[in-house]
Amino acid sequence: MSELTPPRAKLLTLLADGECHSGEQLGKALSMSRMAVSKHIQVLKSFGLAISSVSGKGYQLAAPLQLLDETVLRQALKPNRVEVIPVIESTNAHWMALLDQLNKGDICVAECQTAGRGRRGRVWISPFGGQLIMSMYWQLEQGMAAAMGLSLVVGIAITETLTDLGFTGVRLKWPNDLYLEGRKLAGILVEMAGTAGGPCHLVIGIGLNLLLPKAEQARISQPWAELAELGPVIDRNQLLIALSQGLQRSLQQFERSGMASFREQWNRLDYFNGKPVMVQLGERSISGIARGIDEQGALLLESEHGVQRFVGGEVSLRGQKSG
Repeated sequence: MSELTPPRAKLLTLLADGECHSGEQLGKALSMSRMAVSKHIQVLKSFGLAISSVSGKGYQLAAPLQLLDETVLRQALKPNRVEVIPVIESTNAHWMALLDQLNKGDICVAECQTAGRGRRGRVWISPFGGQLIMSMYWQLEQGMAAAMGLSLVVGIAITETLTDLGFTGVRLKWPNDLYLEGRKLAGILVEMAGTAGGPCHLVIGIGLNLLLPKAEQARISQPWAELAELGPVIDRNQLLIALSQGLQRSLQQFERSGMASFREQWNRLDYFNGKPVMVQLGERSISGIARGIDEQGALLLESEHGVQRFVGGEVSLRGQKSG
């Protein structure tokens, strides 16, 4: 796996303003040849960065890029641990390997994931700087059974934080997606570890599309959306801070009062509530009308068999046209 080495990080810092920089200027600043600059540019492109070569002028990012600042994040979120790894295989996998060293609210963030994962093992495309990529550690003393519905709480926390920041119109899809006008804006992956009778260790992964490079858009196999459609993302660091703080508040409420206290919020934000849907259970599918969730966070489906409830696992929800 290619890494964001110090010379590449400095090169990216020089390009981040979105202006055109000649290979000669970049070489002087980095104390390397123009050929070496060109090789580093190719590696940066492999991370999903849209860097164009302008004949006779040099190199230019398609849009200015504000890089994540570990110092700013640590200051705002202390005493929590904040680890910024610009290029990583998976923030979730990294945090899962460090469970015994983490405290509630500790986060790992990245600019780019090379092996990002979604629900049920799907590939998650994570171009450099195009998303907010974060994994948070949490612990539930009551054990794994107490975690039922937690991904729904995470979705509510993200959606309401975005709304507070002026990004309105985001809705939820059971159990772990954020939607914008019927297209996927963000995904949530909650991974658990623990033993019978012991606490439940959780790593909560979030991938939120901010502004995706055109070259990366074609790699996504489902309808997608980006936060930039709702307004400019002026400060990625402040966005991450707000989401981290909002998520911690919601998780603390979840610990105190459980899923039932979030039911009304979810049903209000549920994109499919009252709409025709299809629930996929392995090879079997059931059609009906989505009726939100119950107090445990189970999906409610009204069909010819009455109102049925479904929990996570291998259940897949799909919208379908009425009539």
